[in-house]
Amino acid sequence: MAKIHLIAIGGSVMHNLALALVENGHQVSGSDDQIFEPARTKLLNKGLLPDQDGWFPDKISTEIDFIILGMHAKNDNPELLAAIQLGIPIYSFPEYVQKAYKEKFQIVVIGSHGKTTTTSMIMHIFKELGLDFDYLVGSQLEGFSNMVRISEAPFAIIEGDEYLSSCLDSQPKFMHYSPQILVITGIAWDHYNVFPTFDSYLDAFRKRLMTGLAATQIAYCQNDAVLRELIISTARPESLHPYQAAPNIISPTETQLIYENERYPLQIFGNHNLENLQAAITVSILLNHDLKNVYLALTSFKGASKRLERIYEDANRIIYRDFAHAPSKLKASLLAVREKHPGKKLLAVVELHTYSSLNPEFLPHYAQTASPVDKLMVYYDQKAMEIKRMEQIDPLLLLKAFEHPDISIINDAMQLKALLVSSISQYEVIVFAGSGNFGKLDLANFYQSPF
Repeated sequence: MAKIHLIAIGGSVMHNLALALVENGHQVSGSDDQIFEPARTKLLNKGLLPDQDGWFPDKISTEIDFIILGMHAKNDNPELLAAIQLGIPIYSFPEYVQKAYKEKFQIVVIGSHGKTTTTSMIMHIFKELGLDFDYLVGSQLEGFSNMVRISEAPFAIIEGDEYLSSCLDSQPKFMHYSPQILVITGIAWDHYNVFPTFDSYLDAFRKRLMTGLAATQIAYCQNDAVLRELIISTARPESLHPYQAAPNIISPTETQLIYENERYPLQIFGNHNLENLQAAITVSILLNHDLKNVYLALTSFKGASKRLERIYEDANRIIYRDFAHAPSKLKASLLAVREKHPGKKLLAVVELHTYSSLNPEFLPHYAQTASPVDKLMVYYDQKAMEIKRMEQIDPLLLLKAFEHPDISIINDAMQLKALLVSSISQYEVIVFAGSGNFGKLDLANFYQSPF
């Protein structure tokens, strides 16, 4: 077994990779300058939590077999520089994952939105069918103790991210994988800080489609015009499997899938999820799964963590938590909630947290993304922007960008809490959307004990 050191061990995937490596008997250590929950507790429980936050080059020695480098680490990281000086092999996390999965049948899900949910659906189907598989997914899923598994299983189900692999490897993470089946959920400009133009973003997907896919079957969402045009211009026609929203019936209480004149009630909702479901079903068709069992499996799928997750409900209101932060994701999620709750007073609290979402040139892409809601609160953490050395944003730019008739801009966590508490009684449905932590607000209980 190997001695492995993870630089930036606190990352969402990195800490789960560390746990998977320990389960396989490897000797694992790591460092990070900030480690948040749930990573901190999970690492602590396995004896992997660093003694203190920060970077310590004296942790790096020739006794280490190799380094796994997280995206959070910069190229002047003291531990990274020490590893380079000592000649220790260094892998980005997708590079290492490919090394671990290279002999497996790989199912890779990529796209600007729906990656985590679609990957989770495929995992759920495999689990319900009793199949043995490894996986890498970007969110916690019910029935799985970890977000990464590395074993002797014949299949690997991988969520492939278009973001850069590491400070030493500027290619998108999904370029490292070798899929037998590739699912592409859609394309909408994201990650402005590394893809400053839409064309540069599109080129990442074009390169993926034109590299190493000679024997790959490709499932793609045919309703996405940008994706459809890209696919037609780059991929082999015989490899293509277009899909659209799964046949369904929507009632006020639930959404049902239709297959061979039978109805299969779902625990999730929204047209975007019906597209994700059909992507997962298409994978099962390509693998010759028994489709009746596949549809039965999907009736018990509850969704991935923070993907329109219902975190609170009483007689007066429902609260959802959603990870949507990019414009296309936000628009799809809020539309789904409005269709689920027609006629109800709907409040969306959107946190702008990423470099892209707070960039003045990218902000216009949020125009009318929140049109389904009655009230919009846009929150950003001014202190976090200072820590990230980001230029302060003019609140008037946010007011203009969203083009919503009833919008409040908040840049202070205490102000956000106070505003929510004072207005909570007006709304029957609340959606917290974004990849941040909303000033550490207890989203399910803030109005009961807000401070």
